[in-house]
Amino acid sequence: MKGLCLVFEVHQPLRLRRYRFFDIGSEHYYYDDFTNEHILRKVAANCYLPANKLLISLLKHYQGKFRIAFSITGVLLDQLELYAPEVLDSFRELAETGNVEFLAETYSHSLASMSSRDEFTAQVNAHSRRIEELFGKAPTSFRNTELVYSDEIGNWIAEMGFKSVLTEGARHILGWRSPDYLYCNTLNPKLKVLLRNFTLSDDIAFRFGNREWSEWPLTVEKFSSWINARAPKAELINLFMDYETFGEHQKKETGIFEFLKALPAEVIKKTPFNFMTPSDVADRFEPVSAIMVPNPVSWADEERDITAWLGNELQDAAFSKLYELEQMVRTCSDPALLSDWKYLQVSDHFYYMCTKFFSDGAVHAYFNPYESPYDAFMNYMNILSDFERRLQSACPGDGNGHELIQLRRRLEMKEEIVERLETELHNLRSKLKKLTVKGGKTATRTVKGSLSGKSTGKSPGKPVL
Repeated sequence: MKGLCLVFEVHQPLRLRRYRFFDIGSEHYYYDDFTNEHILRKVAANCYLPANKLLISLLKHYQGKFRIAFSITGVLLDQLELYAPEVLDSFRELAETGNVEFLAETYSHSLASMSSRDEFTAQVNAHSRRIEELFGKAPTSFRNTELVYSDEIGNWIAEMGFKSVLTEGARHILGWRSPDYLYCNTLNPKLKVLLRNFTLSDDIAFRFGNREWSEWPLTVEKFSSWINARAPKAELINLFMDYETFGEHQKKETGIFEFLKALPAEVIKKTPFNFMTPSDVADRFEPVSAIMVPNPVSWADEERDITAWLGNELQDAAFSKLYELEQMVRTCSDPALLSDWKYLQVSDHFYYMCTKFFSDGAVHAYFNPYESPYDAFMNYMNILSDFERRLQSACPGDGNGHELIQLRRRLEMKEEIVERLETELHNLRSKLKKLTVKGGKTATRTVKGSLSGKSTGKSPGKPVL
């Protein structure tokens, strides 16, 4: 049995309004409602509604032979509820077919996994509850923001009870191996790791409408032949892409909807692959090996790392400042502040500060409301300054709340270090004790053997060099 896993990421950020230095302390609403509603309605009309309608008909027609998965961010769900509830209804209709899996991810489409396990866990739990509330089933598979993954993050995900995770089949983690097999987490082998086949995925997501591409036009017959060519050395092909590929990134005029409509029949009839969801894959396949990912990878840019979000001083400064406020946020119960905290973590805010203007520049310019990375940075930091002021005012205490929180956190960190060192010391003492006992026994055997002349076959007392 061979599997083809088709997964769509569905996300739109909550864009910030122009926020000047002189607004700090006087204006506390941070969002560009007009732009957010305009773009969401545009994408809904071009992509979400027509694509959902098409997929509903395909899923009903193929009655279980065609299966797909979605990863819908909490930020988008909030906007759909506000601006386009009919899209939410169509996703519910997709869920009702029984052949769609909805994945868990961070609620805010954030980079919390790069800073705080507590915040990461809280967001994933909040998102899982929302998915279960909307679509009737708790997620069992996980897709982190922008496919960000490492061995440590995978271990966290496994400990939260997920059975599979999606990430990028980056060359630098695969080496000679193929992305077309199932792997497992190095630290916790129970977690199945699905790797994106970025060549085939990007043929649809990025190159489909490119007339300069040597393989243009991409037909379903040609695409299925490429899949077939991989079959002898592939167990699983993972196609992960933005849902906005259909009708937004690749316009309707390119024939992208016709391609999607014809794809299931072509794969089912002319390839040995069966459509599966990530949970199907985790249930039916066994990993061929562990995949070692010591440093975080993502599906962004040529480097397939996290430098699209945390690759320059502007991004690092903004990111550090944001998560410095985490402990203070945990003492706050103000709904407005907690809502802002959630939306200020959206990874797109840091993406707009990216200074990559070469091969990946066009990608970073998509729907970017800022004229420059510096403009994005200043706008965000102005908002963050106002947010911090409000947070300090709302914190319980005598005005020294922030300092106390920071001191408490430092104390906790020191306690964690002491605990870790004590554990290491205990382990070392145990090893030393075992070595001492073992060494004593060996010495005793050696002395006895030497006295008897049996240990070396030489006369007693003669040194062995």
